[in-house]
Amino acid sequence: MATTHSIAVIGAGMVGTCCALYLQNEGFEVTLVDRAGPGEAASSGNLGGFGVASCPPAAMPGILRKVPGMMLDPDAPLVLRRGHAFRALPWFLRFIANAAPQRVEANAAARQSLLDHVHDAVDPLIAEAGAGHLMSRTGLMFTFESEVSFEAAALAFDLRRRNGVQMDLLDGDEARQVQPALSCAVVRAFRVADFSHTLDPLRLVQALAGLFRRRGGRIERTAVHGFEIGPGGVRALKTGTGDMPVENVVVAAGVWSRELAAMLGTRVPLEAERGYHAMFHETDVSMNGAIISVDRHVAVTPMADGVRVGGIAEFAPADAPANPAIAARIRRHGTALFPGLGSARVSEWVGPRPSHPDSRPVIGRSPRHPNAWFAFGHDHLGLTMGGITGKLISQLAAGRPTGVDLAPFRPDRF
Repeated sequence: MATTHSIAVIGAGMVGTCCALYLQNEGFEVTLVDRAGPGEAASSGNLGGFGVASCPPAAMPGILRKVPGMMLDPDAPLVLRRGHAFRALPWFLRFIANAAPQRVEANAAARQSLLDHVHDAVDPLIAEAGAGHLMSRTGLMFTFESEVSFEAAALAFDLRRRNGVQMDLLDGDEARQVQPALSCAVVRAFRVADFSHTLDPLRLVQALAGLFRRRGGRIERTAVHGFEIGPGGVRALKTGTGDMPVENVVVAAGVWSRELAAMLGTRVPLEAERGYHAMFHETDVSMNGAIISVDRHVAVTPMADGVRVGGIAEFAPADAPANPAIAARIRRHGTALFPGLGSARVSEWVGPRPSHPDSRPVIGRSPRHPNAWFAFGHDHLGLTMGGITGKLISQLAAGRPTGVDLAPFRPDRF
């Protein structure tokens, strides 16, 4: 076990914070470095679900026929910001290639290899942080508003079953027995009973960061602009407040990891797949667990401060202004699924989710520098996979065998 070495983790979202905690478990002195506070970037806008039923990748068979129509449909779940098409084209070509049946199976199996360990890894951290009150295990429903959408989703749900996800099929009336406020338009649903969500993603990450501090960890609020490289690897971080000497480094900065990894000699096809949410505050709508609308491509989650509705995949620069039309669409879907939300006060959010075309994160040692590790690209599952990613990174940094085969997540697989 490492007892004297130090390590800097770039990124204080769910993934980076869990990396920091597990590295502390291995005896490292750890510094978290982020330009914002813990959890204040993409983690804060998360829809809160620990997506253990999320093995299907984004690229599925038949996507090639759908993408051109999506580009022209203002209500499509995938939006490509004008002017970003040329930059995103290589990503989309890789994405379409990953829709081949064999790749879909491999990508789903790789995701499931991490999902199988989600709660074993994250639950002990949540318990030690005293954050159990921020968790709810009330299940998840995938809803359908037509027989056509139910049949079209057959492959994705078959993938889930074959990868061990336990689901019950309900008709519309049975779904409303579980969720009485749900729209009468829902005709079928799959229910995953063993599913947890957090009532406040930001407060959860902040609680984990608080545990990190109590253990003696240090948090530096500054932007990382580059690295000083020496014969043995990374020697210092170049930050907005000056050079920061380091012995080891983990890059876990979400979509901003693309540029940082490139500075370390590894180029990855990472895109900012921006998601939107609308928070319906002070609502009387009562929900018994989360739902994902297969027809509307949005998720709805009950939270401490109201009901959060979100989704959409907008490909645009990470810091581009929000698209008000997409924000309005999110609100419209929320009130269609739960009509009682219409009278609530609404706040909105948009943020970038780091996505690779094969829907797999990068978890591994830098191919060029022996004292650098990568942990990024979890698309919609940063909250879900943060704990297990942190545990695996700590095992790598300590020179121990990993609990998951990391070959599918190699940084140089592209």
